[in-house]
Amino acid sequence: MKVGIIRCMQTEDYCPGSGCFQAVRDKSGAFAGEEEVEVVGFINCGGCPGKKAILRTRELIRRGADTIAFASCIQKGTPIGYPCPFAKKMKELVQKEGGDAISILDDTH
Repeated sequence: MKVGIIRCMQTEDYCPGSGCFQAVRDKSGAFAGEEEVEVVGFINCGGCPGKKAILRTRELIRRGADTIAFASCIQKGTPIGYPCPFAKKMKELVQKEGGDAISILDDTH
């Protein structure tokens, strides 16, 4: 799996992504059962309402991603418990942009 991770722009002020990278390293969370996981990019959504996630998905695919993972800060709201109100629409747009060429993971850890 070659994964591009999209995270919440607001959350990056206090989260360095350690949980996402640990899940990749340990093959836990969304990466459980994967033999090989390579991170090809780790980028934020571009800020609310997440429209830039489409362009960022395009770039992650161009750099080799076959999977787009939404970081847990978007889907679950970790670490503060506030999920992104735009997550569902952002996921739909990212899936449309990537089409059948990519898989989507709802959260990382």
